[in-house]
Amino acid sequence: MNAIMTNFDIESTEARQTRNWEGLSEIDHAIRDDRLMEYRIKKSWADPWGRKLTIIGVTVILAVFLFLAGASFGLW
Repeated sequence: MNAIMTNFDIESTEARQTRNWEGLSEIDHAIRDDRLMEYRIKKSWADPWGRKLTIIGVTVILAVFLFLAGASFGLW
């Protein structure tokens, strides 16, 4: 019976136990502390493209709001 069984099952179980997910430990800690949104914002702000898109998005939303506020007061 042992001749048919491969070491694949045994080795994969041992590899899963010894594997350390260092890259995901920060996300795991954020989930435990219930601050996942803060983690996402910090990671997005650290990314140059994410920062540019955030600034452009906020600027467009603010410009539309200011335009509508000015139009409602009869400024243009």
